[in-house]
Amino acid sequence: MPQSNTRNRRIVLASRPQGQPRPHDLRLEETPVPEPGDGEVLLRTLYLSLDPYMRNLMDERGTSYASAVPLGEPVVGGTVNRVVASKHPQFRAGELVLGNAGWQDYALSDGKDLTALGEMPQPSLALGGLGMPAFTAYVGLLDIGQPKPGETVVVAAATGAVGSVVGQIAKLKGARVVGIAGGTDKCRHAVDELGFDACLDRHDPSLADKLAAACPDGIDVYFENVGGAVFDAVLPLLNLHARVPVCGFIAHYNGDDAPAGMDRLPAVTSAVLQKRIRMQGFIILDHYATRFDAFRRDMSEWIASGRVRVREDVVDGLEHAPEAFIGLLQGRNFGKLVIRVADS
Repeated sequence: MPQSNTRNRRIVLASRPQGQPRPHDLRLEETPVPEPGDGEVLLRTLYLSLDPYMRNLMDERGTSYASAVPLGEPVVGGTVNRVVASKHPQFRAGELVLGNAGWQDYALSDGKDLTALGEMPQPSLALGGLGMPAFTAYVGLLDIGQPKPGETVVVAAATGAVGSVVGQIAKLKGARVVGIAGGTDKCRHAVDELGFDACLDRHDPSLADKLAAACPDGIDVYFENVGGAVFDAVLPLLNLHARVPVCGFIAHYNGDDAPAGMDRLPAVTSAVLQKRIRMQGFIILDHYATRFDAFRRDMSEWIASGRVRVREDVVDGLEHAPEAFIGLLQGRNFGKLVIRVADS
């Protein structure tokens, strides 16, 4: 189902998911391609980023940093776009830009949310290895985790868009890195391709015991982006003065109620107090003004030199975004998940 020059395909939020999103929660529809007004640009989507945070914005309450997606409107999302037509003095037709067009072929922008990209050989990197997920890894690990040579860093979702970069940067800083990922193939990739010292399968019923064996000196930094049983296995192993950057908890995004089992709060607060743990949540939007230039400089050099490797999971066709997104929340993707909406 290729792009049209006259029709705009949009995937809109048809109903608010109850737990795990279902295909009927997301509807593909067509509208006319909009016309830019004064001060606006018309964008054609080339690549669409799929990220776990989108699930939170499907709920009626949204989040503290972003409003909920209105019913009947396109799902939000970062995009790489071509400017089709421009009535804006700072952008010209044909230009490649980073934007927020969402789950649709075309969108209008007033230019405030656009970043000129120049001509990139691999434009999709602006959504992953040179974009928001890798920036999240960079800030969370270096500013909050602050790994030191010889320390043990543990990261869950270790082959995902964020976790894979966390582990590789930690290795660059001289740390010992243990990943946790979903399946033997992902674990093998983390060790053989990304350079992790060890990687454990999160599905293994003996995860807690195997993590303890893999971290004989305890855990100094745990990059939290999953929660659930993984955090339960990590908590007893955290060392005195451990640092825990928190950027997400994907294991709970589809839950409507409190997690089953015992109340974990007393154990967490007791560990934070007695071990003097620094556990800090962060929203990456807060850091673009102060840290993004340094990130782009460092990450561009690391990727160009092969010191950081980036794997993409590219799905062709906007119409396949709902299925791919549901799979993302179930851990089926392998690397940064990107929808190729149109050729560059």
